[in-house]
Amino acid sequence: MTKQMKPIRSFLFVPGNKESMLDKAANAKADALILDLEDSVPPAEKVAARALVARKIPELLQQGQRIWVRVNRTAHIYDLDDILAVVQPGVEGIYISKPWGPEDVHMASCMIAEAETRANLPLGSVGLIPLLETARSMQLCYEIAQIPRVVGIVGATAKNADVGRALKYVWTAEGRESEYMKSRVVMAARAAGKQPIGGIWQQIKDLEGLAKASAFDRQLGMSGELALHPMQVETINRTYTPTAEEVAFYQGMIDALEAAQKQGRASVMYDGEHIDIAHVKTARDVIDLANSLKS
Repeated sequence: MTKQMKPIRSFLFVPGNKESMLDKAANAKADALILDLEDSVPPAEKVAARALVARKIPELLQQGQRIWVRVNRTAHIYDLDDILAVVQPGVEGIYISKPWGPEDVHMASCMIAEAETRANLPLGSVGLIPLLETARSMQLCYEIAQIPRVVGIVGATAKNADVGRALKYVWTAEGRESEYMKSRVVMAARAAGKQPIGGIWQQIKDLEGLAKASAFDRQLGMSGELALHPMQVETINRTYTPTAEEVAFYQGMIDALEAAQKQGRASVMYDGEHIDIAHVKTARDVIDLANSLKS
């Protein structure tokens, strides 16, 4: 059975080896936290970080946090010890990095199923989000998105990071070089009924640049994105939240068509535009999203 996920605008990475950062993470007001056992943790600290994250998960859940964990990759598979430690009641899902293709994602899903069984959790209760950072995984993004446990796929384009190296493009702030890849991720995710996730803006203090990049990703169809630092969360949340003006515009559209339908018409002019039921369906989606983000 395909999992569905309540919308998440901001996923905030939190280094799994920094207890002080884990303690402060809830203050960032991100929609979800990614407790990171992978790239943000030095190799010598990974075992200790795993134990720390496993211990902190119940505490963060009690604070109302939505918890995801990014696990390590070993030479041939994803780290089973990581997965067994963090698949706990209340954990929403697992992030995996650099899958080669659907095979890796399916393997990770099976490993999570084993962890669910050992933890006496319902099979399929823990979601999975792959970071598509290899060229082959991006080419096969739809096949990956179709895997039932997968609830979203990430098309992240941090400067000089894995995706840029895989595709050999030259990063620009405008993002023209990665627009096609991001659009593929959006199309694949939407076709599979999953969430497309963007980011990452690694120039932490450049919030104006972040706002532009996030707005562009939202225009392409992304539902949210990854954040590297708590100071980025407010900008991302604001970008992916319908504004009061948008809600008012779309509610007016709904009202206008309903009034026209009472007069026996199937379309109407609204704010200088021709609208019909197709436009109102879009309007209802926007309002439903705004309402879901309030709860």
